[in-house]
Amino acid sequence: MRFLLDTEQRAFADSLHAMLTAARTPAVIREWSRGDHASGRALWRRIAEAGVFGLAVPEEFGGLGPRPVELAIAFVELGRHAVPGPLVETVAAAVLLGEGPPAKRFLPGLVAGESVATVAAPAGYALDGHAATLHLAPAAGGLLLSPGPGPVRPSLDPARRPTPLASGGELLTPDPPRAHALTWARLATAAQALGVGLALLDRTVAYVGQRTQFGVPVGSFQAVKHRLADATIALEFARPLLFGAALSLSPADVAAAKLKACEAAYATARTALQLHGAIGYTAEYDLSLWLTKARALRTAWGTPEECRDAILQDTQP
Repeated sequence: MRFLLDTEQRAFADSLHAMLTAARTPAVIREWSRGDHASGRALWRRIAEAGVFGLAVPEEFGGLGPRPVELAIAFVELGRHAVPGPLVETVAAAVLLGEGPPAKRFLPGLVAGESVATVAAPAGYALDGHAATLHLAPAAGGLLLSPGPGPVRPSLDPARRPTPLASGGELLTPDPPRAHALTWARLATAAQALGVGLALLDRTVAYVGQRTQFGVPVGSFQAVKHRLADATIALEFARPLLFGAALSLSPADVAAAKLKACEAAYATARTALQLHGAIGYTAEYDLSLWLTKARALRTAWGTPEECRDAILQDTQP
């Protein structure tokens, strides 16, 4: 089976890439990391206007979907530009809200970019609680609308700011589709990780072509070529798994796609760090914005071990 984007899908990806390039996302990321969300929220609204959040929302609630393939396309570009914010969490929230009164109440705002949602993970923390306007907490009694976030906790990726959510709140629905929301969240995370890996590869190829040693570009050395080739192969093998999972939406397929994409992005990050040398370790250098994100996405919405368990459970008789 061939997983090739059609003309309309390629145009969608190109338009997002052009918009995010013009947005100069590194500056947005650094401001977001400091707790200044103004430029990030402005970019969020532009992403919403491009229809990204509507891809996880049915048409009856103002969305365009559900369209998981197009969502994967969009999140590859969001990862390629390291866009900050609870992007995956907003997708998960859209699925958790399901149908009925909660959907009618909240989904139009999410689609339009007027609301930013975050969801408490099983570990108890929600991403970017202070930037979000909608705080959801799946609990034993159902899906709760939390009163708000607690203090920000430290994170490996400064642009990903975990916060606990306050206990209690309004019960929105007693039986949210948790498993389905997890599948969508893992799909979006896999796509985001693939985009991060592709950006790291592109930046590293450009760097080794400019940096010289012994009078020749570092990129001409066989050892460097082999490392870059390994990274390219890993990322390209992850791509069909991602779009295959988007077509099937099978939990096992999506878990496999997340496992492969996140491991490929993490391996590419290690290669990028090694080939950049000392400059790759500096927080002031933009490469760090993608390095830390590759590491954080590896365990977001399911560790490698949890994804492997999901795959094995599906294969057992």
